[in-house]
Amino acid sequence: MERVQAVRGMNDILPDAVHWWQKVETTAREVLELYGYREIRTPLVEKLELFARSIGESTDIVEKEMYAFPDRKGQWLALRPEATASVVRAFIEHNLHADPLARKFYTIGPMFRHERPQKGRYRQFHQIDAEVFGIDDPLMDAEVMIMLCDFLQRLGLKDIGLHVNSLGCPECRPRFREKLKAFLQNRSPQLCPDCDRRRHVNPLRVFDCKVDRCREALTDAPELAQYLCEACRRHFDKVLEYLSDLHVAYAVDSRMVRGLDYYMRTTFEVITDRLGAQNAVGGGGRYDGLMRDLGGPDLPGIGFAIGMERLILLLQQKEAWVSKKPQVFIAVLGDEAVRQAFRLAQDLRAHGVAAELAHGGGSLKSQMRRADKLGVAHVVIVGEEELARGVVVVRHMVSKEQDQVPLENTVQFLMTVSTVGSL
Repeated sequence: MERVQAVRGMNDILPDAVHWWQKVETTAREVLELYGYREIRTPLVEKLELFARSIGESTDIVEKEMYAFPDRKGQWLALRPEATASVVRAFIEHNLHADPLARKFYTIGPMFRHERPQKGRYRQFHQIDAEVFGIDDPLMDAEVMIMLCDFLQRLGLKDIGLHVNSLGCPECRPRFREKLKAFLQNRSPQLCPDCDRRRHVNPLRVFDCKVDRCREALTDAPELAQYLCEACRRHFDKVLEYLSDLHVAYAVDSRMVRGLDYYMRTTFEVITDRLGAQNAVGGGGRYDGLMRDLGGPDLPGIGFAIGMERLILLLQQKEAWVSKKPQVFIAVLGDEAVRQAFRLAQDLRAHGVAAELAHGGGSLKSQMRRADKLGVAHVVIVGEEELARGVVVVRHMVSKEQDQVPLENTVQFLMTVSTVGSL
C-alpha cells in the first residue's frame, strides 16, 4: 500500500528541531510583553472577502497564492495568508476600541500561501505578528522598529540591516502613481508578463519584483520620496530622528514597497544577505485607513510580521544548538525493580533533573547502548540485588567509573555531581 505523505510545502516540525521554535516563541513573548503587547489568537479560516478587501485584489497573494474554497453553503472562505487583517477584524467585531488598554496585540501561528516551496518559504509557514491601533505618532513607528531589532538582537542575530521607506498617503501617492505609470509605459517591452500587467492595475507592485530584467528596467524610475506631501515628509523625518536618537542603524530604501496594498507612510524590512534573493526576515509598516475600510472606526495602525522559518534558518547558521538531552538514564534489572525505578525517575524530575526510564527492560548491555545513544552523563542501575542491599549503582559515562549510592541518597547525589549540575 502506498504511503500517505505530507502535502508539498507543509512540513512536520520534528522533535530535534522543536527547541529552535520554542526558543524563538519564548523570546518573542518576553520582548513583546515587555513593550506592553497582549496575545490574541484568531481563526485559521476567514471569509475570503476579508483578505480581498484588505490585502488588495491585484496582489499576488489574492490573485495567485491564497487557499480559497467554498463551504457547503457556497460561502467563499480562505486559509489566512497573513495575520493583520484577521487581527483588525477581531478588533472591530469585539468592539475592542472601547477598551483604552486594547491598543497593542501580538499573535504567533501558521499562515498559508500556495507558492513555490523553497528554502525558508513554504506553503504553510509561521509568523510572529505585532499590531498597534489608535496611535498616530511617528514615535510609535520608531518604537515598533526598535522593538523588532531588540527581539532579533536578543536572539543573537547581528548581521542584519533595517531598511525604511515612506509610501506616502492617499493625498500624495496618486501623483506618483501617474508618473510611474507613464515611465512604465516606455519600459513595457523590458518587463516580465506579471509586471506588464501590474503597471496598469497597481504600478507600485513592480518594485517588489525579483526578476533581474525588471530590476534593470527600474534603475532610473521616479522615486516616491520626491512626491511626498508636506505632512508625510514631516512624519517620515521624525521617524528617522527617533531612530537616530537611539543610535539604531538604518538605510532609507526608496524602492521598498512591501507586498500588501494596505501599507502607507512608514514601511520597513529587516534584511540579511544570508538567505539568497528572498532576503527579508521580517517587515511591516503603517496602515492607517485599513480599519475604516473593513467597517470599523477610523483608527490608524502599524505592525510587523516575522517569518519564523527564515528566522530559524539564520539561527541555525549562527550556532549549533544542542537539544536538551536527559541527564540521567535509569536502567532496570528485574521485575521487582521497576516500581522503585519509576519512583526514582519521578523524584529526579521533581528536583529538576531530566531523567529517562528504561521501558521494556532488556539486558543491561542493550540498556547501556541506549543510554550511550541518548548522550546522558550518568546511568543509574536499579537491580534486585542492589535493592536488597538498599543501594543503586551510578555509572559515570565519561569516566566509566561507578559509585554505589544508598537508595535514599540517590537524588541528592546526582544533583551534586558536577557534570549534572553543569548541564
